[in-house]
Amino acid sequence: MKLRTTLIKNANIVNEGSIISGDILIEGEFIKEISSSISAKSGDVLVIDAEGKHLLPGAIDDQVHFREPGLTHKADIKTESRAAIAGGITSFIEMPNTNPQTTTAQKLEEKFEIASKTSWANYSFMFGGTNDNLDEILKVDPKTVAGLKLFLGSSTGNMLVDDPVVLEKIFKSTNMVISVHCEDENTIKKNLQEHIEAYGENIPISKHPIIRSEEACYLSSSKAIELAKKTGARLHVFHLSTGKETNLFSNKIPLKDKKITSEVCIHHLWFSDKDYDKKGTHIKWNPAVKTEKDKEQLLEALLDDRIDVIATDHAPHTLEEKSNNYTKAPSGGPLVQHALPAMLELYHKEKISLEKIVEKMCHNPAILFDVERRGYIKKGYYADFVLVDLNNPWTVKKENILYKCGWSPFEGTTFKSRITHTFLNGNLVYNNFKFSNKKVAKRLTFNR
Repeated sequence: MKLRTTLIKNANIVNEGSIISGDILIEGEFIKEISSSISAKSGDVLVIDAEGKHLLPGAIDDQVHFREPGLTHKADIKTESRAAIAGGITSFIEMPNTNPQTTTAQKLEEKFEIASKTSWANYSFMFGGTNDNLDEILKVDPKTVAGLKLFLGSSTGNMLVDDPVVLEKIFKSTNMVISVHCEDENTIKKNLQEHIEAYGENIPISKHPIIRSEEACYLSSSKAIELAKKTGARLHVFHLSTGKETNLFSNKIPLKDKKITSEVCIHHLWFSDKDYDKKGTHIKWNPAVKTEKDKEQLLEALLDDRIDVIATDHAPHTLEEKSNNYTKAPSGGPLVQHALPAMLELYHKEKISLEKIVEKMCHNPAILFDVERRGYIKKGYYADFVLVDLNNPWTVKKENILYKCGWSPFEGTTFKSRITHTFLNGNLVYNNFKFSNKKVAKRLTFNR
């Protein structure tokens, strides 16, 4: 059977710390050739002229909540992965706090089965740890699953792992990347009770970063790191939200050699406590969006490589749910469609380079999770690409939001950059707001 062939001409290729002008030949699912100039050798080659556009590897989002199974009134794998493709995210790793939770081998395979039929983007899942499922954790094959997720704070269901003996056993028992949500529950409970006594049901949303405080984050993160150093575990700390936490991490060695790594999310780089008055519970996340100084320090740590990855923590809720008062409004918001445009906006503001964005959203997640043949523009790699027009402004409006929940914390924001094409496994799956009719997503594999 003849392989499908696509030739991308005249692109500004952003890859491995440089930007070069050139052509890329895709044959079937893979990159066949990269050169300054490639000619189409037959008439049945799809030729795309990328003159003036930038070609980036497809982003790999290491932390999303697509809500399936059990919470599909908010989102599902089909709708959210489609939104991700429109946002230039070609691969995602989804979290285990669904209903039922992904804490047994059987439930994990059931999610893979759903994704195999409905996902628009390449997919994998985290396996969830609890206080009593070590036997199930030991069944997981590290070559076929992204990693292990532990909630050391802010869990749903019974996923809070708060037994120190169990925690140490888990850290000692697995070679998988252990990704953790770090907020100290006791500190938060104490702070929340004090605010309930002061405000009753009417706690202002601006108190969220005081209730879910810097102290709560730092205490939990530092304990997790201490345990990782003691046990030799491979630890990845999700969604840092404070400048203070960034000092717990090192930039002294390359990412591939690090045992302890960290990530920052889009919302912690974009919003600050100044935005609560206008955005209200729409920017209520756990960990909380904190001060302008924290935001600046997070960006600084991202640029100097103490922080390794940019992710979304995409976690939709309905507008009705988010419109409740402080104590009842759930934390989380939708982000996959707007994450890359938001980072490109920071590029336009001269706060980060295109090369650094690609490093943190594409290369580094691939390195950190040992994702096989993705995250780079290299011969022999899967052809997961995004074409971006850096000078094609558009405004986020209800009618162009693709999330099932139908809203975005970026509503009303005008982005200068537009994603015009997304390629997945060699296929053009998104072209100027139009999707192809066939799904070509694959289960991620891991080179471990």
